[in-house]
Amino acid sequence: MSTDALWYLARGAGTVSLVLLTVVMVLGIGSRSGRPVFGLPRFGVVAVHRNASLVAVGLLIVHLFTLLLDPYAQLRWVNLVIPFGSVYRPLWVGLGTVAIDLLVVVLLSTWVRHYLGARTWRAVHWAAYAIWPIALLHGLFSGTDGRRSWLLAIAGVCALAVAAALVWRLSDRFTETARLRAAGPATAAPRWGRSR
Repeated sequence: MSTDALWYLARGAGTVSLVLLTVVMVLGIGSRSGRPVFGLPRFGVVAVHRNASLVAVGLLIVHLFTLLLDPYAQLRWVNLVIPFGSVYRPLWVGLGTVAIDLLVVVLLSTWVRHYLGARTWRAVHWAAYAIWPIALLHGLFSGTDGRRSWLLAIAGVCALAVAAALVWRLSDRFTETARLRAAGPATAAPRWGRSR
């Protein structure tokens, strides 16, 4: 495979991974609402969230291995685990490594979720809120396309989607349970079938 083909494959896989991580972030926030999101029931949102996560990880693996083979990127295996040691743009490539490290922690915690317990798993899963902006910065500043209009447009749409989801997440109307609590305990018990 030519150097140009490796570079295009690495860029494409990285860009699509960013889009999928955006979908994962938005659906992860949406799944916490306890309501249907985008016309999907909650279990559908969770399923799409999980599957988009797995596809994003697969594309990240393609992204990493093609960059390892690309002589221009000059990545070594250690750069995939330990951040800020690469020859090429160490800060921005290092942020990509930080995002990968955090992603591995989140994935591992998800796979052993039953052993961790819900509270611990949620605490670890909060790292997902850090992964996305770190990955966005990595994508914008580590490659040669950071100032290209197509990448800026994709990054802008991703940023707007995550910002809208976060604004919704922080609003008073985010969860059904918040609305039910505001209505009072008499309303909440029959709806959920449990007492306070």
